[in-house]
Amino acid sequence: MMTDEPALPVSTAWSLVLGLGVLWVVLGIWWGKKAQTSEGFMLAGRNVGISLGSATAMATWVTSNTTMVAPLLAFEKGIWGMLAYASASFGLMLFAPLAYRIRRLLPDGVTAGDFFRRRYGHAGWAVFLVITLVYSITWLVTMAIAGGKLLEALGGIDYVQGMTLILGVCVLYTLFGGLYAVIGTDFIQSLIILVGIVFIGFEALQHVNVQEVHSYLVAEQPALLDVMMPAALLAIFNNMLFGFGEVMHNNVWWSRAFAMREKVAPRAFFLSGVLWFPIPIAAGFLALCAGPLGVNVTDPGKVGPQVAEHVLGLAGLGSMAGVIILVVLFCSMASSIDSLLAATSDLLVRDIYEGVFGQHLNPEKFRPISATAIVVVSLIAWALALSEWSIDQVLFSAGALVASLIWPVIAGLFWRALNVPLVIVGIIAGCVTGLWAYFQIQPYTGALVGAAVSMVFTFAARWVGARPLGTLTD
Repeated sequence: MMTDEPALPVSTAWSLVLGLGVLWVVLGIWWGKKAQTSEGFMLAGRNVGISLGSATAMATWVTSNTTMVAPLLAFEKGIWGMLAYASASFGLMLFAPLAYRIRRLLPDGVTAGDFFRRRYGHAGWAVFLVITLVYSITWLVTMAIAGGKLLEALGGIDYVQGMTLILGVCVLYTLFGGLYAVIGTDFIQSLIILVGIVFIGFEALQHVNVQEVHSYLVAEQPALLDVMMPAALLAIFNNMLFGFGEVMHNNVWWSRAFAMREKVAPRAFFLSGVLWFPIPIAAGFLALCAGPLGVNVTDPGKVGPQVAEHVLGLAGLGSMAGVIILVVLFCSMASSIDSLLAATSDLLVRDIYEGVFGQHLNPEKFRPISATAIVVVSLIAWALALSEWSIDQVLFSAGALVASLIWPVIAGLFWRALNVPLVIVGIIAGCVTGLWAYFQIQPYTGALVGAAVSMVFTFAARWVGARPLGTLTD
């Protein structure tokens, strides 16, 4: 059973993390040899195939939130809580047909900002940049916090040192290889994550089966089986809309759509959603096993790793249990941090440096400017992560922001005429009312309210004062 003591000696944890770090950096340098141009660095030459495309999307979606928040929702909200986080996979599946249309409409696109600038003008572009940069930094901060806390809990590494270490490793190999390095390492990390989670799940089923878990919950925690639990029902729809908004607006996903071959993108996104769907369910099931296995959960936010370590301990793996968990969680964090660093720095370079400030980025300037953007983003995230905020609260507070962009993206891709000022007002109104609902009503209402308000304005903009939208080709 997991105690407050670290699962691994500090020296072992440092050796393991440094070894993984060196591996990713070396691979980043090797793959980075292909990134000779700005298009190669930002979009991997627009030639990513089905295997790498599916793996990078799936690995990026498997964040520390998947392995930490999914078990927490199951532990607190039961069956619906477990399925609530898994519903985010529908975002990847829904983005599949949109990715094909994006490639057809923006064959020369580089960032999601290109779409908003061309479709909604400079005002819509500015609103989008504020929202997406705030959200990207927020997501990156949650990854840094999770990294610091997990390395501290599993290996006794000081929080600030652990957080700095994982950010530093991801910064280094992203600097050397850009999206080539990100996608390459994501492929390996996705395999490690899948094998690790399947192995832990298999070992859990060797010691407790589904019927035993159900019987325990019926006797001891019947509320977790209540299909009409209000908070759990809100959570499933909130998470689903959060996932839709996250995929549809964030440059992490648009950059991959632009990087994949045109006919590959839809299949890769759909396959990644299918592959990701069972992962939060497996992680959530671990949390529901805590009671039947007699695990004393000291911190609900760490229930997944606690039960995983207990299960692997029962399998006779001893200290190897901590090694397996640390490797899987390190890969799940790195696969998201690197993607966020690359995609957010692309926005800073393409949309802010070139777009807002009107600077011409020639080949000689590109790498230094891009490297500066990556370092700046990481330093901002590092400074904010020093606060050690609650991961789920930080992440879900941004739900209203991303959900408010769902309908404007869909409308901009499929409708040729809209009342653009009305759409922009709807985005802002969705953000404001969604945040109000998050803080004043219930956390799981933020994305619901934001998406609903934005939808009303967007549909009204289709019929009231609609004018032709800007062309999607320069």
